[in-house]
Amino acid sequence: MFFLQQQHPALFAAFDVYPSAKGSATHIYHNAEALFAYAGGGWLAVLGDERLADYQREFNPQSVEITRFSQPIDNYLRRGQAYSDALLQTLAEQKGLRLAHFRDIWGGLPILLHKSRSQAPYKTVFEVNGLPSIELPYRYPQLPQSTLAKLGQMEQYCLQQADAVIVPSEVIRQNLLRMGLSAQKVSVISNGAEVPEDFQRLAAMPERYAIYFGALQPWQGVDTLLKAFQYLEDIPDIKLVICASSKAKQTRPYQKLVRRLGLTERIIWQYRLKKRPLYNWVHFAEFSVAPLKDCSRNLAQGCCPLKVLESMAVGTPVIASDMPAVREIIPSASLGQLVRADRPAVLARAMRLWFDQPPHTRQMGAATRQHIQKHYTWEQKKAELQALYRQLLA
Repeated sequence: MFFLQQQHPALFAAFDVYPSAKGSATHIYHNAEALFAYAGGGWLAVLGDERLADYQREFNPQSVEITRFSQPIDNYLRRGQAYSDALLQTLAEQKGLRLAHFRDIWGGLPILLHKSRSQAPYKTVFEVNGLPSIELPYRYPQLPQSTLAKLGQMEQYCLQQADAVIVPSEVIRQNLLRMGLSAQKVSVISNGAEVPEDFQRLAAMPERYAIYFGALQPWQGVDTLLKAFQYLEDIPDIKLVICASSKAKQTRPYQKLVRRLGLTERIIWQYRLKKRPLYNWVHFAEFSVAPLKDCSRNLAQGCCPLKVLESMAVGTPVIASDMPAVREIIPSASLGQLVRADRPAVLARAMRLWFDQPPHTRQMGAATRQHIQKHYTWEQKKAELQALYRQLLA
């Protein structure tokens, strides 16, 4: 059970560590801010780690209580169930709830079960960025089919019982429609990006480099990028910067691959950077790379990669894998280059061309920044989300 000091009009639940260097934390920050600004305060129920307090109170300007589940449970499924149990127990004491927004089944199940059992009048929003039945086999290949089937049933329950479902891309929306969800129930509200100013070149930055930043899950395609960079060994003055959202020890498999490919002197690693230093690194790169894998996680499920949006927002053009979710963000060749996924040689050719034509990429970078300002700022996305809340509570 979580400790709360007051009753809240809104709950935002996410089975994710918050704050963190991951893209999911950025999304949580902006969507929770939109919810609490709309409702006049609220409760944020997230995960914690050894750096974060289990309880936090904020006034900005709304009153917000943050509870963090930090029990040291290594098993992912058991930890998810324990988080759900704590949320369900605490919900019994929250009598004034009007809106509950959740990002996953571990927050959704207790929210929906409590609403059903207590006949509470609050409205529910399921934000679907990914589905465990599709994503978890990449992290835990030994999961039995019976477990995946049970997860699928839990997903279906949350999808069917939620009052509204939001997704960050049309690809995910179409996947949910194929799963039987009503078209009227699902809205697309894409990820957004900040458009920062006043960048600072840091002493550690090489003169010329390409950059990858974000998480290192298998579907991100970092191995493809490293193999592609090996093809560029005849261009001696370039580096590849990898800004990982994880700790250094979690990059060991990629460090091993770097050594095997003979790239040790050409790769610069950065770990868990805060936003401002990260934006500096991205801004001064010749270009950013998003080498997403051709897999069910990115195709059948869909995605809306923050790294693409954030690169464009700081004026850095992107070479990315050609897949439907990325085409939603980069609809023309004037805004970036899309290449066939999982083809290191093809990716290397695109990178070589862009290293050879930096004025062209700088001009494209200005266009990408304008594109984000017009279509993808977080303020625009928060306004879309609040419009959905108003519709639900009308």
